[in-house]
Amino acid sequence: YLTEADLGGDMKENLAEEMFQKIPVGVGRKGEIKCTEDDLDRLLTEGVDWAVEKGLAWPEDRDHCEENGRMEMADPTCVSKRAKKRGLKQLGTLGAGNHYAEIQIVDEVYDQNAADTMGIGKVGQVCIMIHTGSRGLGHQVATDALTTMERAMSKDKIQLNDRQLSCARIGSREGKEYLSGMASAANFAWVNRSCITTLTRKVFADMFKRTPEEMEMHLVYDVCHNIAKVEEHSIGGVMKKLLVHRKGSTRAFPPNHPNIPKDYQSIGQPVLIGGTMGTCSYVLVGTDKGMTETFGSTCHGAGRALSRNQSRKKLDHEQVLARLKNDGISIRVASPMLVAEEAPESYKNVTDVIDTCEDAGISRKVVKLRPVAVIKG
Repeated sequence: YLTEADLGGDMKENLAEEMFQKIPVGVGRKGEIKCTEDDLDRLLTEGVDWAVEKGLAWPEDRDHCEENGRMEMADPTCVSKRAKKRGLKQLGTLGAGNHYAEIQIVDEVYDQNAADTMGIGKVGQVCIMIHTGSRGLGHQVATDALTTMERAMSKDKIQLNDRQLSCARIGSREGKEYLSGMASAANFAWVNRSCITTLTRKVFADMFKRTPEEMEMHLVYDVCHNIAKVEEHSIGGVMKKLLVHRKGSTRAFPPNHPNIPKDYQSIGQPVLIGGTMGTCSYVLVGTDKGMTETFGSTCHGAGRALSRNQSRKKLDHEQVLARLKNDGISIRVASPMLVAEEAPESYKNVTDVIDTCEDAGISRKVVKLRPVAVIKG
């Protein structure tokens, strides 16, 4: 594995620049990875299985993805032509907003056994965290569903107390089609992150003149954000099948749960919590208490303290960039004006959020990661 010492001299800056050049970032940026319409339909159905077949993921990566990187209820016929058109050119792209790729350093280890099991147990070790999703395809799936569900609400006489919300009955045609479209978008997101992982491995291999295998660039875990999943949970001592919505939360299953990888059975599911730009991130594990208290869920990040509009008015993007540079963090951004929206002051303190979840018993800290290079849209 690599250590912080390997990033000395110009290496850190050169890595940041090379990642920025090789991983398309920013609003609407197109990817370099070729994808035909037939490929798209297959990857929407097959998820990471397709990526492995195409050499865009290691076979072992699949084992370290939530759902093994494939939602079985996916159906590309439930994804509109417009959504597919948006996704076709965006495979292997980061996008904008709070999405990023970061080079990070293991800063503190709280659970040595769990950290060693994940392969990130050495202080000073280099890690890469990638945070992105289903890009324009997933956004369009949601936009399309809002229109469909508003009609379904009218038909089924469903009234909600917030005009920004809409829904459909799970067993209705609209409900089933949305879940299949959403699952297809989740499969796209797994493949997208797999492609970015492959591009990152290639950058490091080219820069260090070593293979990704020699540098132990193994996938720790790929966890979903913002998704609804059919799961079994105990309600009043009775196991029931539920549709669990995790919006602004992350799945955090405990040790010995059948739905987590074999090599993590003894420690629980890894949970990746990204901090804000220039602040620390964390890797956690799920707990038994979380399973009973929060349907096996924990936080998904720090959460905003200021709206995007407030951030732009209150913060100067040049000052934010200068402060990151002073902190020794290399940064590459496609849209510098958007930096203020993602500044640390725009978010709650991630450590406070993590400690609150640990105090509540719904997740446990394993390692703290410190950023040294940030690539953003």
